[in-house]
Amino acid sequence: MKLLSTGNPKTLKGQSIGYLTFILHLAPADLSGYNTCPKATAGCTAACLNTAGRGGMFKKGETTNAIQKARIRKTKMFFEDRITFMNLLVKDIQLGIKQAAKKGLIPVFRLNGTSDLSWEKYEVLVNEQSYTNIFMAFPEIQFYDYTKVLGRKVKDIKNYQLTFSEADGNALDTLNAIRAGMNVATVFGLKKGSPMPEFWNGLSVFNGDESDLRFLDPKGVVVGLYAKGKAKKDTSGFVKYVPNGPSAFSKFVPIPKFPTIMMKMAA
Repeated sequence: MKLLSTGNPKTLKGQSIGYLTFILHLAPADLSGYNTCPKATAGCTAACLNTAGRGGMFKKGETTNAIQKARIRKTKMFFEDRITFMNLLVKDIQLGIKQAAKKGLIPVFRLNGTSDLSWEKYEVLVNEQSYTNIFMAFPEIQFYDYTKVLGRKVKDIKNYQLTFSEADGNALDTLNAIRAGMNVATVFGLKKGSPMPEFWNGLSVFNGDESDLRFLDPKGVVVGLYAKGKAKKDTSGFVKYVPNGPSAFSKFVPIPKFPTIMMKMAA
């Protein structure tokens, strides 16, 4: 079973600047019977890119397809046969490194394409040597992900970059992520190609749709993304709609002081 893929249209943009991204797509939320997104919200579940592209192409009268079935099989293997899954992941990463080298590109890996697992927790065996996690097994390789889980123990993992995802109902977590120095990805209900707001949540907005390479983003920014697929019709609060266009947020507005956040937590 092959775990990683490279066909994502957005990640393909990275090849023009020298990177080849390999993504692991699992079944999101509890679609497989196992929860891969511990902080999933109603909005992100409904708008999930799991059904984008070929993953959302179903024959008439059917509610699944070969891609969805494969993602469920991978997810069940991860939870039910972790050793086999991690061995396959190692082999796919090793193969990806070789494939990128043949193309003269730098291999990078995103393991949470449609999930939000804490990969730093899972041990792996490479060439009969045990490693605390996949990142330590490949210290020269860059990994990156989006996450809604605060407090993940990755500060000392130099080759793993996380961008926090703003969603419906996680405003407090978003503010705390900013306070922790994380970049925050925000989906805006704007027409593709239209200007992003200059500022959001007190930070400058960086256009994250120019590539998927989040580890190259400037520090201390909101990573602006255009709503895609089902997200274009979102009303849950997952997608942020900018009143009166981007100019309404062109003025810098500082985020609340930390004591204010703490008072909200206490309330």
